[in-house]
Amino acid sequence: VCIHRVRSCSGIRFIKSKYVCVFDKSALKYSHQQRLFRTSAVSCGQIVQFKLSDIGEGITEVTVKEWYIKEGDSVSQFDSICEVQSDKASVTITSRYDGIIRKLHYNLDEIAYVGKPLVDIEIDASKGVAPEEDVVETPPMSHEEHTHQEIKGHKTLATPAVRRLAMENNIKLSEVVGTGKDNRILKEDILNYLAKQTGAILPPSPKGEIIPPLPKPETVPTDPKDKARKIPVPVSRPIVFSGKDKTEPITGFHKAMVKTMSAALKIPHFGYCDEIDLTQLVQLREELKPLAQVRGVKLSFMPFFIKAASLGLLQYPILNASLDESCQNVTYKASHNIGVAMDTEQGLIVPNVKNVQVCSVFEIASELNRLQSLGSAGQLGTNDLTGGTFTLSNIGTIGGTYAKPVILPPEVAIGALGKIQVLPRFNGKGEVFKAQIMNVSWSADHRIIDGATMARFSNLWKSYLENPALMLLDLK
Repeated sequence: VCIHRVRSCSGIRFIKSKYVCVFDKSALKYSHQQRLFRTSAVSCGQIVQFKLSDIGEGITEVTVKEWYIKEGDSVSQFDSICEVQSDKASVTITSRYDGIIRKLHYNLDEIAYVGKPLVDIEIDASKGVAPEEDVVETPPMSHEEHTHQEIKGHKTLATPAVRRLAMENNIKLSEVVGTGKDNRILKEDILNYLAKQTGAILPPSPKGEIIPPLPKPETVPTDPKDKARKIPVPVSRPIVFSGKDKTEPITGFHKAMVKTMSAALKIPHFGYCDEIDLTQLVQLREELKPLAQVRGVKLSFMPFFIKAASLGLLQYPILNASLDESCQNVTYKASHNIGVAMDTEQGLIVPNVKNVQVCSVFEIASELNRLQSLGSAGQLGTNDLTGGTFTLSNIGTIGGTYAKPVILPPEVAIGALGKIQVLPRFNGKGEVFKAQIMNVSWSADHRIIDGATMARFSNLWKSYLENPALMLLDLK
């Protein structure tokens, strides 16, 4: 055997050599007892530029949020390379090749463009290079995790960051119950599992030490004339400000908001406001809240608002429609994918609960908990952020009472919910009673929705919330 540039290897396996002249059976027999030779990967390596492929939704650029590899690391197919964030969602980029990372083309928080090189990978030249394919958002799994999956009979889904956290704490992902979508394991699940195993309790946030005020020095009473003469005269000094202006590019979800709101300016908005008496709903929620906690779900008022909106959309489907750009056709959506505006560190995002028309209040609450957890961690997927047909924005969580919501194209209606206030109201007998009042502000596309339709929908939605028992008649 004639091999071009060889090095010894203790593993009992053959690697294709670059030049093979003679193959002897006796050499094979002898090789099972002695060390074999293989060609060096460095000698026949080929540099391939791994380009950022199209990740859909018309995205042309993304921001590099985290690198999972560094120069000199070895990667295999489907290993995670980095995590990028578009103006719609975060995506994990995986490798198409087996090889060694030779160059990273971007630093953290830099803009990467679709079709441009992301990393340089050195691969075996004898294997050839396959044409570029679309990058898939598929979290890779180690061999050990795959074994656990076959034993359990179901998939164990987790992001690379969560797997790294589990590995650092010697936790098997198969033993952790995931609370994310499709039982995906979140960072909170690992921390909760670790707390149960160790009995650790997170320390409370440190509070500033209260320092008592210094005692005032005793003063000797003086004559009023002397006091007037001793008043110091302030010396005027020029104010020196050393701050500088800073310019930053608009990226991520802020960039998506720029595009969406610019398109919303083309829509003639019609506004309608009303107040809702939630006294009965507040009592009902207090009764159901402990039952939901037993099931591991936090029950807020929003699931009731969403379900009542879905019941109203069944009677007024024009509010769950979309209008084409030429304003010639109206599409009535069969699914009620109701979005909920969320304020996160990355900016305003609007994930939506799919198919509310076939979901119970408890199922809606469970899905909202999942979306809120992913939204806080910045891990919402494209499917969670797209496909909305109607939107509710709860400005009351921050403290607002009234708002003028802006429609999210291609939707045709949106509602803004204010905070719940305890206010005096009169009953039918003229008696004053304490009521739980919430204000709602609607905006509708006045090109296809008239004021009467919006008012009737609001009244129906209001009746469901003021008398929650009425929802039982229409629930499916």
